[in-house]
Amino acid sequence: MIPARTNGSEFMVPEITQTIYQRSLGVGLLFGVVSLIAAIFPDTRVQFFRSYLLGFMLWLGITLGSMAILMIQHMTGGKWGMVIRRQLEAAVKCLPLMALLFIPIIAGMPYLYGTWLHPDAKNKHLVDLSHVYLTHHGTANFLFLNGYIGRAVVYFAIWIIIAFFLNKWSEEQDSPPVQNLSPRFRRIAAPGLILYAFTISFAVMDWIMSLSPPWISTIYGFIFIVGELLSAMCLMVVIERILSNYAPTASLLKAKEVHDHGKLMLTFVMLWAYFSFSQLLIIWAGNLPSEINFFTRRLYSGWQAIALALVVFHFGVPFLLLLSRQFKRDAKTLVWLASWLLFMRFVDLFWYIEPNFNQTLAFRWGYLLDLAVPIAIGGFWFAFFSRNLRSRPLLPVYDMHAQEFLEYVGAAHE
Repeated sequence: MIPARTNGSEFMVPEITQTIYQRSLGVGLLFGVVSLIAAIFPDTRVQFFRSYLLGFMLWLGITLGSMAILMIQHMTGGKWGMVIRRQLEAAVKCLPLMALLFIPIIAGMPYLYGTWLHPDAKNKHLVDLSHVYLTHHGTANFLFLNGYIGRAVVYFAIWIIIAFFLNKWSEEQDSPPVQNLSPRFRRIAAPGLILYAFTISFAVMDWIMSLSPPWISTIYGFIFIVGELLSAMCLMVVIERILSNYAPTASLLKAKEVHDHGKLMLTFVMLWAYFSFSQLLIIWAGNLPSEINFFTRRLYSGWQAIALALVVFHFGVPFLLLLSRQFKRDAKTLVWLASWLLFMRFVDLFWYIEPNFNQTLAFRWGYLLDLAVPIAIGGFWFAFFSRNLRSRPLLPVYDMHAQEFLEYVGAAHE
């Protein structure tokens, strides 16, 4: 058991996190300047906002996916989550940063959502809808400015409140006495998971699905939920591999926990494939013009190459590799697959967003911004994450379950 005099200093993160902070901030500033220049010039401004939406959804997904996994860990109490709990909490604490980074999307609404902000006269349905709501409400329809921003405020408020209590109660476990706060965590995690599922489903309808207003999909939100869970779990595998070269993670991370993380990756990969194929099968079988257009745009004119790549490299190859027990138990090999799946998550989002603006897939210099802007956001995100991670021990040392975990891994300190 951990003695009462400990302050958890023996479980503080290694100095490598300071290096990560400095380098991430440098990368964020460098690519941020490039992105800002693109936003200033009229010729690249439109592409900047499209790329920004892509990057924002990638890093918001990792943040929210971390919150969901953290709540799942509190609900299940599994040892698999103890070794990455503080990493998850550090990622969740990036939510205020993501709320701040949502402001450019509001500024770029005319460039992203012109289809329903200013509907073409040929699209009678959208014109009539806009006219009705503008007449009766004086400001906007369901998709228009006030509703769009108002709902975003509600989404972020709910997420930040959940994150606040998860981190606040966890911080209490850095000071004596030893206590079991699991019932308290479960009381917020249970409704929190439900709220997360509802809010992110509506959020992706507002922010992504509305890029093509006539199209709807009831399983759309679930595809994004699973994608966020997968990307968050993959990032945790990458982070734990980096930290495993240093104390205290070197003694805390065992093959069994790595194996559990690999099994979670396999679960999310299969769920992503299941939901994605279900959406394709149902819409293709229905063959309704208002729905099938989503896939005819993405399965022809060059976009089919990315669709095939997603089938093979987002599902097929990872699925086969993750079937191996030995592969899942080796952190040195699993980290490479986790890194690859993070990249494929980026490709998946690219496939969902870019075809709304470009009929054919052909090389455009503007696509370089699809790399530069997400890297800029990621640089700032990692800097913020590293700062959060350095502020606490890697274990909530006065959590009763943490002490059980220490005994389990043979790392208890006298």
